[in-house]
Amino acid sequence: MILNGVILGIAIIVVLVLYMWRMAFLNRILVQTLNFEAFESSDPISLFFISDIHRRKISPKLIDFVRNKADFVIIGGDLREGGVPIERVAANIEKLKEIGPVYFVWGNNDYEQNEQELLNKLEEQNVIILNNKSMRINVSENQKITLLGIEDIGEKKARYDLALRDADEHDFRILISHNPLIAKEVKSEHNIQLVLSGHTHGGQIRFFGIGPYELGGLSKAGKSLFLTSNGYGTSTLPLRLGAKPETHLLTLNGNGSEDHSKVIEL
Repeated sequence: MILNGVILGIAIIVVLVLYMWRMAFLNRILVQTLNFEAFESSDPISLFFISDIHRRKISPKLIDFVRNKADFVIIGGDLREGGVPIERVAANIEKLKEIGPVYFVWGNNDYEQNEQELLNKLEEQNVIILNNKSMRINVSENQKITLLGIEDIGEKKARYDLALRDADEHDFRILISHNPLIAKEVKSEHNIQLVLSGHTHGGQIRFFGIGPYELGGLSKAGKSLFLTSNGYGTSTLPLRLGAKPETHLLTLNGNGSEDHSKVIEL
């Protein structure tokens, strides 16, 4: 009887681990329309946001779905971690470039392994690095957008003040910070309409809905809408439970439209 119980227990653990491994490698796209009073153009703008790739190889199915649907791509940090070969990073970037111009902010794991090597590869592949600075992008004649990107807060490299200093005050402002703790520093007078973050993986492994971090999602504070992503990859172990991986295809609109979202699993 005891032996049967042990065998059953082992079987349950094996099945659970296999399930968690399968969850970690799902390819999910959250297709979301977001509406803002400050968005003045009648023409919507779309972007693809992916964060926390870590060790994963981006699936071609993901790229095929998003191709021709987004104006540009934002990588929200943790493009890799220690032990990930630079060749895999290069291959992932090449895939993302099939969608559109690629913008990048540093995450804490990006500093783990030969930071200069990663910087060189990003520059070689024409990825635009937003390291404590802002950049205006022209994707519509009627709507100017400024991207503000900061380095990782946890590594004490973030200079939000520098990114703000160079941002045009009349533009629609999108702030990208790998760590969502930046929310504590965003004030109404900064006129940040959208904040994109990752880092937490939604807790990655959640038992009975409880994990080390909250699930990713949308929240509103003052003038700003905050999106924290569960991320695409995993750290330490390629396992997930209760916090599925996700990427985001975002369409930005004016207030005349309705917010809506759907989940695409490939």
